Amino acid sequence: MPKYLKNIFDINNEGTKRVSASFISILIGFVFGGILLFITALCISNISLSSAFDGFRVMLAGVFNLGKSESGRLMFGVNGKLIGDMLFRATPLIMTGLSVALAYKTGLFNIGAAGQYLAGTAAAIIVGLSIDTEVVPAWIVWIAAFAAAVAAGALWGCIPGLFKAFLNVNEVITCIMTNWIAANLVTMLFDGSRFINQVDYGKSGYTLKLSTNGVSTVKAGLNTLFGSSSVNLGILAAITFAVICYFMITKSVLGFELRSCGSNKNAARMAGMNEKRNIVLSMALSGGLAAAGAALYYLSGNVEFYWHTSMSLPAVGINGIPVALLASCNPVGCIFAGLFMAYLDISGSQLGNLTVFNKYNADIIIAAIVYLCAFTKFFQDMLSSRKRKKEVQQ
Repeated sequence: MPKYLKNIFDINNEGTKRVSASFISILIGFVFGGILLFITALCISNISLSSAFDGFRVMLAGVFNLGKSESGRLMFGVNGKLIGDMLFRATPLIMTGLSVALAYKTGLFNIGAAGQYLAGTAAAIIVGLSIDTEVVPAWIVWIAAFAAAVAAGALWGCIPGLFKAFLNVNEVITCIMTNWIAANLVTMLFDGSRFINQVDYGKSGYTLKLSTNGVSTVKAGLNTLFGSSSVNLGILAAITFAVICYFMITKSVLGFELRSCGSNKNAARMAGMNEKRNIVLSMALSGGLAAAGAALYYLSGNVEFYWHTSMSLPAVGINGIPVALLASCNPVGCIFAGLFMAYLDISGSQLGNLTVFNKYNADIIIAAIVYLCAFTKFFQDMLSSRKRKKEVQQ
């Protein structure tokens, strides 16, 4: 067997342990979800055990659900539209996962991705709807809106970075504060503005789609390839960002400095590195990545933004944390973790559409799987402990 294949299947290999730990978390999460469905069936008289089994199959099938036949039987197979929608929903999840992972690699816990995501959302929508595409070409407006979003997210990420670098305030505290400040600022910005959808009945709680100004991400035929779905080149942009982050962290001088400051800022300072600058830069890059995810999502032109955010934070920003944890904070791993989280989202909607179970059942199952993502480090330690015991016995 070639050496690289031996490394892949060697449980003592660090990379293999991280992947194995993630798979264990996912497997336990799905088992818990199945048990929950069967318990629900036992407790509610009008839900049979066969319905619980159908629900479990739908949950596992995810994007491979084809609906029901005329006789009411579940059908499974390749569903291009659901796969395309999964890729579309995965785009911002990959970016917020990268945001959390990059900060974590430098010794910081960025739970402010939700606020940075909101800052990017507001900037992208305001710029994208303010510049008349009859005067300025739509592609230039797209670039301007994307750049504004990244800049807004980076500046918002700088705030906890500055507090951490110069006042040694824990970034978790400042990130929580900036999240809710952003949520209220966004509501203030859009309340009564011309960006609100006053045209469609019952849509005043949402902004206009950017496509109303002729701004949208190039689809390059992907939406046709995947059954008239919402997917566009944004997913390829997210994958590109992940690869760039990987090489930046692992292969560049900047990445080495950021990782060194994260491991031991005192030693990094003694080696001549500017740890304060690197802390602020790390949070700025993290904020820019989260905001880029928001820009890629809303600049698609397919979706509208619910601007009443003063009482809630965007789930995409929060879900960046389990994406990063599931990926063991590996930028390339964030691609697959983001796709998996989007897969769960599709599974939840299909569970509600095709079975007797409602969206709350699906939400609980998804929450359980997300919660178990936090145990990846525990499973890694468990596998490492198993290795040490073997070494002692030998």
